[in-house]
Amino acid sequence: MPALKSLALAGSALILLSACTVGPAYQRPDVTASAAALPATYKALDGWKVATPGDLIDRGDWWTLLGDPQLDALVAKVNVSNQTIAAAEASYRQARALVREQRASLFPTIDLSGSATRSGGSGSTTSSSGGSSRGQRYQAGIGASWEPDLWGRIRQGINGAKASEQASAADLAGARLSMQGELAINYLGLRQADAEIDLVTRTVEGYQRSLQITQNRYAAAIAPKSDVLQATTQLAGAQADLESLRQTRATYENAIATLVGEPASGFRLAADPAWRAHVPEIPAGVPSTLLERRPDIAAAERRVAAANADIGVARAAFFPTIGLSANGATSGSALGDLFSASANTWSLGLTAAQTLFDAGARKARVEQARASYDASVADYRQTALAAFEDVENQLTAAQVLERRYALLKTSSDAADQTEQMLLNQYKAGQVAYTDVVTAQASALSARRALLTAAVARQTTAVALIQALGGGWKPQA
Repeated sequence: MPALKSLALAGSALILLSACTVGPAYQRPDVTASAAALPATYKALDGWKVATPGDLIDRGDWWTLLGDPQLDALVAKVNVSNQTIAAAEASYRQARALVREQRASLFPTIDLSGSATRSGGSGSTTSSSGGSSRGQRYQAGIGASWEPDLWGRIRQGINGAKASEQASAADLAGARLSMQGELAINYLGLRQADAEIDLVTRTVEGYQRSLQITQNRYAAAIAPKSDVLQATTQLAGAQADLESLRQTRATYENAIATLVGEPASGFRLAADPAWRAHVPEIPAGVPSTLLERRPDIAAAERRVAAANADIGVARAAFFPTIGLSANGATSGSALGDLFSASANTWSLGLTAAQTLFDAGARKARVEQARASYDASVADYRQTALAAFEDVENQLTAAQVLERRYALLKTSSDAADQTEQMLLNQYKAGQVAYTDVVTAQASALSARRALLTAAVARQTTAVALIQALGGGWKPQA
């Protein structure tokens, strides 16, 4: 009993000591390493404040801002069947399991064992009558061991695993956002190809009519053969452009198939004649708190926290490890003897170990952990600074493209009128066909530039959504 009391007192003291920790307290690092503070607003848009990472905010169905039900259906497939997202989700489950494994180290380990043996032999040494002797033996035992977390090594390991789990969750959100954005970009590219195919097809039909006009005029000796050759050249060039656009469309369609987890050979996405390049309006006062929703920033910050916990784990190696153990065993020649008091044995133990000399290995591990922490801080700062750059670029691009689209619309309307006027004048014999060719080429170029600018505004909106972490509304 005195031994039991002493061991109980020692265990109580160890439990109290286990509240100690030798790891550094974690503080989220500043985004900039210099003393200069981040600006309160973005250059490209007023009314934005500085943000901090927060990866737990729901990003919402941001793609619905583009107003395309077919895109909505494809994104739903990406969320379920995309293999990049599936891999990130598996990594997240692995990180969650690692947290549970680390947490289990806080509790005792209990083992149960049992055995049964039967032995026998023959000869004069075992029996006076020269017969045989056989015997059997049963054993059962139970043991428990526990290493109190005196210096916070286990708790720091748990904190690091939790931070890694949160980083993995952010990686999953980032993979999902990236795949959704990539699908939207490819879908818009496909729809742009469809619109250009339709535009160039109508242009080819117009060029065919122009060729017929020049052939009729040449046959009537009104126009030279060079007009026919020019019209033929222009028509063949437009038809060649049409074939290139069909190849581009097929490439986008195959990319979409891979993103939604389907074989490209069996995937078809029909053209949508009713499709129009709808550009979501960007609210003038979007707050920079949306930058908190960038999963890459959240993941980088959580990895800083995990690296900080690793420093505590490395420091704990300088302190002794102490363990408690308890074992009980019983044995007998029959199963009934296992439960008799005379067959039972027990033991209680207290162990301690301390490394006295390791030629600086522990110190080197602490320095490694500190260096890893510094590297993760630098990665976090670089990620955050790049995010601010990304948002600034996309905001500027959205403003510039809006103005550029208006100018291209004016240019395209004027080119259409010029083309029709010169074609009418050519029919009346007032201008050379060279003027018509030039006007038609300019009109087609202006129409395609206008379409490209419209889709560019859409893709810039998608890029801005991704730069902000997804969605426009902070309360989403």
